[in-house]
Amino acid sequence: MLDEPKQLTKLVRNWSAGDPDARESLMTQLYARLRRLARRQIAAQPGRSSLQTTALVNEAFLKLDGADIEVEHRRHFYALVARVMRQVLVDHARALAREKRGGDLLNVTLDESRAAAVPIDSELLDLDRCLERLERHHQRAARAIELSYFGGYDQATVAELMQTSLRTVERELRFGRAWLRNQLEPLRE
Repeated sequence: MLDEPKQLTKLVRNWSAGDPDARESLMTQLYARLRRLARRQIAAQPGRSSLQTTALVNEAFLKLDGADIEVEHRRHFYALVARVMRQVLVDHARALAREKRGGDLLNVTLDESRAAAVPIDSELLDLDRCLERLERHHQRAARAIELSYFGGYDQATVAELMQTSLRTVERELRFGRAWLRNQLEPLRE
């Protein structure tokens, strides 16, 4: 299921402790897996994303590498990767939304009825806001959704990463999806 768990856990811990050799080994061993994950994430985004697979992987790894975090084990690492990819995608969507509104230019709307349609990127931003709310109320469901949707993991892997049963993950995903659908529907009208 997950790549050589004990060796990977050791590598993740060494990387977290600042070992540059562990960083290189980790990147080399996980690069193909992270690219597949990123490709799925980009494909799942509404509309066509201008963010490329390689850029998403590199940005996510740079964020992880630059963060002062202590990664305990491979499950923790994979959960962080899912969260960081989500952050990179959301940051990218926000940047695009800013550009579409003129970036740093002063935005003057003469006629609100002629204002441009809401950019497709807003769907990702809405999802992110709703996921943050879900996390405040139902942390396990939010984590299961994040690992499944942003991490691209199947339910069995999500169960392993969350250290819970497959049935619990199925329940959390069902609840989380229903909760998100309920939150997102009014935003689509």
